Amino acid sequence: MSKAIMIQGAGSNVGKSMLVAGLARACRKRGLRVAPFKPQNMSNNAAVTVDGGEIGRAQALQALACGLDPVTDMNPVLLKPETDTGAQVVVHGKRAATLRARDYGKMKATLMPAVLESFERLKSAHDLVIVEGAGSPAEVNLRAGDIANMGFATAAGVPVVLVGDIDRGGVIAQLVGTQVVLDPADNALIKGFAINKFRGDPTLFHDGMDIIARHTNWSPLGIVPWFTDSWRLPAEDIMDLRGRPGGAYKVAVPRLNRISNFDDLDPLSAEPDVTVEVVEAGRPLPGDADLILLPGSKATIADLAHFRAQGWDIDLAAHIRRGRKVLGICGGYQMLGQEIRDPDGIEGPPQTVPGLGHLNVVTTMSASKRTVLTQATHPESGTAVEGYEIHLGKTEGPDCARAWLRIEGRDEGAASGNGQILGTYLHGLFTADDFRRAFLRDAGALTANVSYAESVDETLDALAAHLEAHLNIDAVLKLAE
Repeated sequence: MSKAIMIQGAGSNVGKSMLVAGLARACRKRGLRVAPFKPQNMSNNAAVTVDGGEIGRAQALQALACGLDPVTDMNPVLLKPETDTGAQVVVHGKRAATLRARDYGKMKATLMPAVLESFERLKSAHDLVIVEGAGSPAEVNLRAGDIANMGFATAAGVPVVLVGDIDRGGVIAQLVGTQVVLDPADNALIKGFAINKFRGDPTLFHDGMDIIARHTNWSPLGIVPWFTDSWRLPAEDIMDLRGRPGGAYKVAVPRLNRISNFDDLDPLSAEPDVTVEVVEAGRPLPGDADLILLPGSKATIADLAHFRAQGWDIDLAAHIRRGRKVLGICGGYQMLGQEIRDPDGIEGPPQTVPGLGHLNVVTTMSASKRTVLTQATHPESGTAVEGYEIHLGKTEGPDCARAWLRIEGRDEGAASGNGQILGTYLHGLFTADDFRRAFLRDAGALTANVSYAESVDETLDALAAHLEAHLNIDAVLKLAE
């Protein structure tokens, strides 16, 4: 009979996604058929699934940990923030609506059948489903109509393990306080707790574990030390996006307000000779950058205005005058063109805005969204590329005649006449080892014999071993029964 367990957090960013990935890999190594599940996610860092939809990037990593292809059932509801008060609502991998937060609050209760439908399909095909909550169940003001935490756990009858983040401090209050504010029925679903991100000697917190257990009557399941190789795994949360110091070749990435699909940076960070510097708002783009990479955006027009407000357009022009390279991916590609046209008001009121003007192309926004896994080639180096497209709009213009990628017989991307400035809609291209090495060597960087996919897989194995050593997985599986 299939089992399920839900990992919830006493706050946001406590490490739920990574714990689920590591637990999934550990249970797979024990011979179980495991699947990940997150009822509702909020992230602009999405992954394209084999069934042509999109889910949160963390669930794609968790699927990899399970040895599975990602499918939309693993994350049936995905919220993609477009403004501070509104988000695109994706249901079973497809855009369903764009709503303000208060309007989504009314809609979410109607989505429980879709959530449970996906969950039951996963349960029927696997021995164990490991469910990840969202945010914290302590946000009891959001309990009515909840599908992400206790609302789902109640509807599906899934026991809960609550995780606290000791790195932030106040972890006893996080966990005990959560029990205080939850109603008795929700409290009854929580069967155990664990501490994550511990630094130092875990024995120093044994008294703390006893205090939490005494106040809550939950079973203590372990103290998990900080996993130092976490940076080797693709991050989903924008809070986890950080630069990575490395070698002499510097890639500068402006942090856009609505940056999306920033997993393009992970394979570059894994190269020893590459330094990836994420540039925060208010700071100039560094003058010593070899490559400026303009990443994807969930709101291209708004992020273009943000880009200009930081003076980054001036810094970019100076970078180009110095003869340095620029790469725009997806929204960044659109920004590099002459104009962005939005006649139907996809990103706000109907308008046409000037682009940065470094590629002779024009983008026209449309409601039709392209979401597809893609195989491509880079003719110049003769290397293969596997990635994904996930974008609104179409980009056309003279510089598209210098497309530098080929996808299934068609040209993809655009380049300036001297090849200094490149744009493409293809995400994930740097995960292809041969292409990444060719691209970096052509740019003057040293490369190492690094297999990015193998590095991620080895790190998942190390994470599983880390949890086997510090988390009582036997007890977790017992609770799942």
